[in-house]
Amino acid sequence: MKKPALEQPRLPGRREVVATLLKAREDVLVVTGLGSAAYDVHAAGDRDDNYYLWGAMGGAALVGLGLAQAQPGKRVLVITGDGEQLMALGGLATIAVARPGNLDIVVIDNERYGETGMQTSHPGLGIDLAKIAAACGFAEAGTLTDLEEVRALGAPRDGHNAGPRLFVIKVAPDCPPRSLPPRDAVFIKNRFRAHLGFASI
Repeated sequence: MKKPALEQPRLPGRREVVATLLKAREDVLVVTGLGSAAYDVHAAGDRDDNYYLWGAMGGAALVGLGLAQAQPGKRVLVITGDGEQLMALGGLATIAVARPGNLDIVVIDNERYGETGMQTSHPGLGIDLAKIAAACGFAEAGTLTDLEEVRALGAPRDGHNAGPRLFVIKVAPDCPPRSLPPRDAVFIKNRFRAHLGFASI
């Protein structure tokens, strides 16, 4: 007699994951990938130290690298999606070589291309972004599937890591309503610069 298939635990929703991750962020600087990652961060609370990317597909992790290098005394958190990170796999090698100890990259992975119709993305076909980051030489890399792990990841940390970290957080393939952050790139840039104590340009 054939055994019944074990029921897979339901993955958490992306909005709950991002809200949990950011709940105790304190003064961490946050860079978002375009699309759903930006909507998720905005839904968790718009702040002057959120840097939303619009139309820069694949740029979030490398913007985070530049920010981490320019602000070595601050922790930088990149929140992006699996589709956006797939556009910049080479950037993971650059980040690993640079070895910023104040940079964390979190990939919200629903295994879908959410902005173009929810087609299955490469992670849904077996590509493991955490293993790619580990192979590049990230100090830490792993995959999380529940909110307790996310809460621990978002807890305040003292000091720097041995190098960059990347965590994939698996989420349910849901489509919550869009929570649109400001779309004026100059405004976002100047607001972020003012938060860091720099003049607008």
